[in-house]
Formats: sequence, structure tokens, C-alpha cells
Amino acid sequence: MRSRNRLGKGRIGGFTLIELLVVIAIIGVLIALLLPAVQAAREAARRAQCTNNMKQLGLALANYESANGAYPLAYPQRAAWDPTNSTGTIADSGWGCWSPHALLLGYLEGNPISNALNFNIASYENVDNGIQATGACARINSFLCPSSLLPIGTYGYRGDYGMSWVSDQLPGNNYFASIGASVYPWTSANPPGAFAISSPGGNGIRGVRDFLDGTSNTIAFGEWKMGDFDTNKLSIMDGVNINASPNGFGSGWSDPQGSMPAGASLFPGFLQACAGAAPSSVGNWKTNKSRIGYTWIQGMFGNSFGTTLLAPNAQYPNCQMEPWGGDMDAPGMWNLSSYHPGGANIAMADGSVHFLKSSTNMTTVWALGSRAGSEALSSDQY
Repeated sequence: MRSRNRLGKGRIGGFTLIELLVVIAIIGVLIALLLPAVQAAREAARRAQCTNNMKQLGLALANYESANGAYPLAYPQRAAWDPTNSTGTIADSGWGCWSPHALLLGYLEGNPISNALNFNIASYENVDNGIQATGACARINSFLCPSSLLPIGTYGYRGDYGMSWVSDQLPGNNYFASIGASVYPWTSANPPGAFAISSPGGNGIRGVRDFLDGTSNTIAFGEWKMGDFDTNKLSIMDGVNINASPNGFGSGWSDPQGSMPAGASLFPGFLQACAGAAPSSVGNWKTNKSRIGYTWIQGMFGNSFGTTLLAPNAQYPNCQMEPWGGDMDAPGMWNLSSYHPGGANIAMADGSVHFLKSSTNMTTVWALGSRAGSEALSSDQY
């Protein structure tokens, strides 16, 4: 007892330095083990929200078709007065056209924003001149994937065209309306995808009857990464302008799986041309298109329309053929991509959503993008 008392009185309570270091090391190991799991859980939640956004888009599209008997138009030519044209109309190649996203706002609980837009004028007038800009520059959560970065910069012009209005933010858009496996969205072409081309006369309007493959087998909306908004930096999500005419790849080439037999054989050359032009595109906004997905309002490639030419996150840049330079109103390829590991989300025309793997065969992606290709696909192919 005396010995036990002496030992008890001689020892001071607490950790030794070695014990403290061991505890700190154990805590560090636990954090290292738990952090990836926490990050994975957060990404799973973001991906679930992204999936839900696309499902809402798909359901809104189905409801729009049910109410109107047709789907929203892709690249519609707007009717506007032109004093030099006896017909009183001018044709647009996307510039000034309204996107399906804008037309679907009323089916996405977006009536306040929809009511703030003037659909009787060109879509770009809502921003370039600051007309109804509150609605045009709104960030809509249904069009933004939580896994993606928000767009950087402002919307509008600083006097480039005699306009001085500039917004305080870019609205952003992570989901594109699909025209299928095609690079040629003009009135002379007939895109194989869900969305059609039209003119002021109303040609090209599509409904469920035109989806011979079935609405459950046709991609309506796809996911993409927004651009880096820096023309001085080359990123895989950038668009590259190869300053060439589509005829350079075969007269009238539109899509690799369509009526033009040479399409599939010319497509690899197109991909190589895009990859080869990427390094020299840096530093020039006419060749480095770094603003992909910066707006949802305008019916134009790179803004609200994209293609199903490659599997998600392909190692080829987005690409367009625009010999005159300028914006993105030109034939091109705007691919599926995402920040989700292993692929990207796709919304089918019936409102269902699937995760398309990056390893999916290219011809399978073409088939999923077509509405009437008569392809036989099984779910294990993607």
C-alpha cells in the first residue's frame, strides 16, 4: 500500500509527447480516409440534383408537346421586317433565335422570367440592348448543374456595335438541346436529332409521330461543361474554329450516319482537323470559343444546342467551321461532357434520364441521338 501510494503521488496526469503525436497521427489518418468519402457523398448529391434538373427538362418538353402538338424548334428563322426584302423577312442561322429552354420556361415554373421576356423581338435584343435584361440574364437553377463551375464575365457589349449596356453576370447553361449526330444545322439540312429546323412558313415542325425510334430511345437534352471563358488558355471544353467550309469535308456533308455515304469516312478527318487547330486557337476570340454555355436564351450552337457525335468527355475539342469568323452561328460539333466521373447525363424525349458512359461506342451515341434511324439498341450498350 505504501508503495502504491508513493507511485500515485509521484505521477502527474496527462499525455506524454509521444502519446499526443500518436493521437494526432491517428486523427490525420482518419481524416485522410473520410475526406474522399465525404467528397464522394457530396458529388453524389450534386449528381442527383443534376439528374433531377434534366428530368424536369425532359418532362417539360413532353408537356410542351402535349399542349402544343409539336416540339420547340431548333434554329428557327425569325420573321422580322427588312425594308430591302419584299417578303418582309430575314433569315437567321441561330442569331436572334429563341432557344427551347426559353420556350419551356412556362413548363418549369418559370413564368415570372418568361413574362419578363419579349418574344416578339430577337432573343439577342433582350441582352445586347438591355431590353428585358432582367429575365434574359437570370440564372435558372434548372439549367445549371451543381457539379459545374458558374460562368465568368458579363453579358452584353461595351460599345462594340454602338451599344453600351452590360449586365452584371452571365446566366449560364449546362444542358443543350440535341440536334443529333450532325454538324450542319441550316435550313438546307435535316438534323437527325430531336429538334428540327424551321422557317417563318412553319416547315420542319416535329411531334411524337416523327420519333420512329421512340421518345424513350432518343436524346432530347445532353449535358456539357461550360467554357473556361478565357481565350488565352486552351481547355478541352473550349470550342475551336477551324476557319473552313463544311464543303472541305465533302459537298453537303451533314452527318456521319445520314444519307451522305461519305460522312462516316470524312468524320475522322474532321476530328483531326479540330485537334490540330486547337493549339493555335489561343489568344483570339474568333478561333478560341471559350464561352460555351454562357446563356440559355439564344437558339444557337454552343449556347443552347449541341450534338451527339462523340461519347462524353472525348479527347477532342468542341469545334466549328466558320470561315467568316465571329460568333457561334456556324456548323459545328459541341460535345457531351460533365464533371461527373465516367460520363454525363442525357435526358430522353419521354422525360427519362440516363447516365451515358464515356466508354460508349461512337456509333451507339449516333443512334441514341437520332429520332428515326431504326437502330436496335439495348441498355447494356451504354
